[in-house]
Formats: sequence, C-alpha cells, structure tokens
Amino acid sequence: MSQLLVHATSLSLPVGTAWRGALILGPSGVGKSDLALRALQAGCALVSDDYSRLWSSGGHLYAGPPETIAGRMEIRGLGITGVAPRAFTRIHLAALAQDEAPERLPEAEITDFLGHRIPTIRVTPRQASSLGKLLTALRGHI
Repeated sequence: MSQLLVHATSLSLPVGTAWRGALILGPSGVGKSDLALRALQAGCALVSDDYSRLWSSGGHLYAGPPETIAGRMEIRGLGITGVAPRAFTRIHLAALAQDEAPERLPEAEITDFLGHRIPTIRVTPRQASSLGKLLTALRGHI
C-alpha cells in the first residue's frame, strides 16, 4: 500500500450516518490549526494536526495521523494539547489555506492525491466565514 505524508490538518464531520473528511493544506502559520480548532467546536473530530498520512484503499482516499502526533493538537498561545482523535477518515474535500481572499466565483478545482481526484476549495483561515465555507463544502453543498 502506497502512502503519502502531507503538510495538512485532517478533520472528519458526521453527515447523516457517515463521516466526511477534509484536508486543510497550507504553509506554516497560515492558520490551519486555528480553523481546525473552530471546526472541532462546530462538531468536527480531529484526525491529525499539521501532518496527515494518506493512503488508498477500496478505491477511496483515507487520512490518519502519523504515530508521533496522534491525539495532539498545537493551539497557538496554549501549546500542545491532547485531543480525542478519530483514527482515520475518508477524504472528500481538500481546503487550500491561503492569506489572500479566494476568488468570488472560482472555477471548480481538483487536487490529485495518490491518483484520487479530490474536490478543492480555497479559504482564508482567519476570515470569520471560512468555517462556514469549509462545513458547507464538506457537507457536499458545492
């Protein structure tokens, strides 16, 4: 089984009877963990903070934490804290975190991970509406 380690925080959201996973990708300091912390407070579960291990199984893409950081999250200003994680999640969405505001009406975007074409959105993590955009997209409303 081929695996890929990516600089991304991974989350999982219960939608109906299933869990839908998202990767939040972006450079250090852009606000990935800040957005993830707000997502946890909105009902998401943490899979992995800052780095995620990806693999393919049964025609789907999955993410889990590297063993060394499982169950931990860095909260800027508080330090590294324990968080009850999900062991893995099936990935349905990639969110590219960036400092500049995304386009108002962007073209559909796809990111390829291990041969899986994942729908992709762009977010400015510290912008108040970014959590709503992430949850809306993760629920499949795009």
